Amino acid sequence: MSLSLLAIHAHPDDESSKGAGTVNLYSSQGIRTTLVCCTGGEAGDILNPAMDKEEVRQNLAAVRRSELDTAAGIIGYDEVIMLGYRDSGMPESEANDHEEAFANADLDEAVEKLVRIIRRVRPQVIMTYPEVQNRYPHPDHLQVTAISIPAYERAGDPEWYPQAGEPFEPSKLYAPIWSKQRLLLTHQAFLDRGLDSPYDDKWLSGKDRDDRIAAMVPVDNSIRRNALLAHATQVDPNSPFWFGLPNEVQDAIHPFEEYMLLRSRIPTEDQESDLFAGIRAAASRS
Repeated sequence: MSLSLLAIHAHPDDESSKGAGTVNLYSSQGIRTTLVCCTGGEAGDILNPAMDKEEVRQNLAAVRRSELDTAAGIIGYDEVIMLGYRDSGMPESEANDHEEAFANADLDEAVEKLVRIIRRVRPQVIMTYPEVQNRYPHPDHLQVTAISIPAYERAGDPEWYPQAGEPFEPSKLYAPIWSKQRLLLTHQAFLDRGLDSPYDDKWLSGKDRDDRIAAMVPVDNSIRRNALLAHATQVDPNSPFWFGLPNEVQDAIHPFEEYMLLRSRIPTEDQESDLFAGIRAAASRS
């Protein structure tokens, strides 16, 4: 049995800000890596002034898809699958009402689409978003979780979607999370250099956040930076949030990506350093 990882994201650029180093690590080990991007990012703002051009605005979906393909190549994804929905926009925006918006999708239909993918690529590990998203309750991010959990639960059940392929039961469902330790270390690095930190109380609050971490994967932080820069419309290279520190400083701060464990069908340790812990041995025997 070969190892496989599936990451489910809402928009082009989410795959770069969440779990990019982890996917790159597993890709380098020969593990199959698949990205599902649920929307085309059509409602996103152009956050980089250098890209705020009429031709870009008129073709934003195509531009963002090209950026996604470049970033996915940097990260090491073997396959990029567009789930086919429209960006729902920020909460209470006009885009929320579009009939093709992901947030308005028929839930059962969207879950079946995802189950079909799971049954084809057969991932032991799936990445999605947390069940509670208080800091950034984007409609599309909430919908990613809403379809990922039932898809994880139903993919192995032949009673669900019998025309969607041979049933396959994933082992683990994770969600990336930024630890408070990582945020504090980054915040302090700004202060140590006499710089204004972009990490305010909204980011630094939440005492219980680190208690939810089930896995810390050692990664190369430069992968996230380089992949983010590929999203030229969405990521301003002068953004202090992402790029306010020298590269060598930023890359050395907390070189881990952390995950909550949302579901597991196998026993797990209290805190693991490998999302495939408990899976590799079984795969090598089959």
